[in-house]
Amino acid sequence: MVFPAKRFCLVPSMEGVRWAFSCGTWLPSRAEWLLAVRSIQPEEKERIGQFVFARDAKAAMAGRLMIRKLVAEKLNIPWNHIRLQRTAKGKPVLAKDSLNPYPNFNFNISHQGDYAVLAAEPELQVGIDIMKTSFPGRGSIPEFFHIMKRKFTNKEWETIRSFKDEWTQLDMFYRNWALKESFIKAIGVGLGFELQRLEFDISPLNLDIGEVYKETRLFLDGEEEKEWAFEVSSQDDSIPTQRQFTILTFNDLISSAVPMTPEDPSFWDCFCFTEEIPIRNGTKS
Repeated sequence: MVFPAKRFCLVPSMEGVRWAFSCGTWLPSRAEWLLAVRSIQPEEKERIGQFVFARDAKAAMAGRLMIRKLVAEKLNIPWNHIRLQRTAKGKPVLAKDSLNPYPNFNFNISHQGDYAVLAAEPELQVGIDIMKTSFPGRGSIPEFFHIMKRKFTNKEWETIRSFKDEWTQLDMFYRNWALKESFIKAIGVGLGFELQRLEFDISPLNLDIGEVYKETRLFLDGEEEKEWAFEVSSQDDSIPTQRQFTILTFNDLISSAVPMTPEDPSFWDCFCFTEEIPIRNGTKS
């Protein structure tokens, strides 16, 4: 997982936040799911209710609860007074009329694979992306790379293909992809951004599980962006390292929650009829 951060100024009274929640192992009870949906805004309930697979619904729910927990506990805004919006590009943000003591307060979430993660800073522009290395659909890895050819520069492809083992190449592919996604999410421009404008000089090439690396550099249109810092880490199948992320339980997610809508039993009934995940080829981590 990676996240870039661009510094504005220093406010010492609030530190950065790194949270993770294992939505892959979360098997919500009826009471948990109905409490969770009562604790988010109606428009987000509607959006989550449209997911076809339970895994996606759980990840989206965890993301919304993490954001509300963040705002309630770090900005001291009562849970039921928090108003979240989305930008024109779909990035979740705190409503501008909120009583926010940090005008540059910034947060971002990502969920893919087994985890939902959040990064937040009081005075940094931040984005985060997490990717689980998995086989790309039914095609081969070389076929997948051919389809994605225009997403990376020639130098980036050289780095990806510098490994002999195809699985390691795929892992490096996702690392490059997560770097680009995290930057795009940080600046909030959406999917229309031309990815070849970004080129990452990745260092080191090999990561130790649980360690955090900050050596990777970004070049935008050929010029190095020295104001941006990238933190990169690799995790195994267990949990993100405690040194970087605080691992939250469901009770942690709703510890500050205030139910805002009446209970809706039909929302649980619909959730029970969704499949957990689509049937795909095997996944490694």
